[in-house]
Amino acid sequence: MKKEDSAPTLVARRAFLAKLGGAATCAGAAVGAATLGILPTASAKTEPAADGASFPTKDYDWTKHQWAFGVDATKCIGCLRCVEACKTENSVPQNAHQFRTWVERYVHIEDEKETRIDSQQDPVNIEASGSEKTFRFANRYKDAKVDKAFFVPKLCNHCTHPSCVQVCPTGATFKTEDGVVLVDETYCIGCRYCVQACPYGARFLNEEKGVADKCTWCYHRITKGLQPACVEVCPVGARVFGNLKDKQSPVSLFIRNNRVQVLKPDMGNAPNVFYVGIDKEVN
Repeated sequence: MKKEDSAPTLVARRAFLAKLGGAATCAGAAVGAATLGILPTASAKTEPAADGASFPTKDYDWTKHQWAFGVDATKCIGCLRCVEACKTENSVPQNAHQFRTWVERYVHIEDEKETRIDSQQDPVNIEASGSEKTFRFANRYKDAKVDKAFFVPKLCNHCTHPSCVQVCPTGATFKTEDGVVLVDETYCIGCRYCVQACPYGARFLNEEKGVADKCTWCYHRITKGLQPACVEVCPVGARVFGNLKDKQSPVSLFIRNNRVQVLKPDMGNAPNVFYVGIDKEVN
């Protein structure tokens, strides 16, 4: 958070983060603190929230973490388990139009100049799923002469220079010291300025709450040593997450051992989601 934030704002943010921490779902967690580069101290204590949950305010040191995300498009199979896990973990509205993370399919058809692009939000894919709570890609290209096809997972890029933070009139959208961009629902007025400012289409208005919504990298999980829900359920390891300040973390190794790129680098946002295996038409 910015050092110039006032004391009342910091207190309110602490309460917001405490509430966020209460959403953590620990069942099925397979990755420990060491994997993510979190090393809690033996004398660590937590500060209880009003609802009985706790956010690690003493054992978790923001200054020792710089979170980043990696996506290997050569591995993604378009199973959409990540999308469904995100919806469940973060209480995202159960409809076919609002997502914190989504997957796009890119298809090159023989003799066609334009690449075909669709996602789970496409009407044909919605019809194929048969439900607004489950998602799949329709087999619409089974009779086409496909030269190349691949899937690209997308999510909030948690930019180093986030446009959404700059345009928010109330300070509801803010950037934490460890690099994660969050939305404080107690300050958000639902003006949608941040939705319009995001060059990646990663934000939406949660109509059930009347506030802006987006991927948080499961902040309530990663600050407790867990993986984001989408990373944990990916069956092929297409999603990678970790602490850049730990040179041996999964994401540090991913960036060091691959030729990575970011989406829309010319926008100047400096995204912190790094991709492998995407073509030039992916933006």
